[in-house]
Amino acid sequence: MIRLARENEYELVRAFYHGITDELENSLYGPGWKKDIYPDSDMLKSALSKGQLYILLFEEQTAGAMIVNSDANEAYDTFPWKHAFKQDEILVIHALGVHPAYGRKGYAKQMVRYVLDLAKEQCMKAVRLDVLKGNVPAEHLYPSLGFEYEGELPMYYEDTGWTIYELYEYTV
Repeated sequence: MIRLARENEYELVRAFYHGITDELENSLYGPGWKKDIYPDSDMLKSALSKGQLYILLFEEQTAGAMIVNSDANEAYDTFPWKHAFKQDEILVIHALGVHPAYGRKGYAKQMVRYVLDLAKEQCMKAVRLDVLKGNVPAEHLYPSLGFEYEGELPMYYEDTGWTIYELYEYTV
């Protein structure tokens, strides 16, 4: 089941992201996240209060989480996207993660499909996201769901510093 996280679930969501960070810290294909740096507490609390943080539950345990909104890294504005959509015409997926204990069961695909349905319901024109270059599972996931690889872009995030990211877009 995927649902909006509740504001009173901040500690649960924070613990979920810490668990992923711990489990994937030395993984070859980890997301590069750091505890309380990405996603940080302000990002999580803001997403919770704005109704932008979704969790995937399996037998009452948090198996996955993601933030979905129209906010993007400022570098997105400098990138030559194939489609010149305005910021309020797109959804952006942030911090999508499935805990490794629940991996390889199709939950990440289920979460992305949920966002694609959400984009259709909200009459958005596209869904965009970025992936840390070299995150092979993510590089396979998004094209398998119809996302087009748009190219690479150096971007700054607090957890990774200046790093190359791969950009993907799904036209709704």
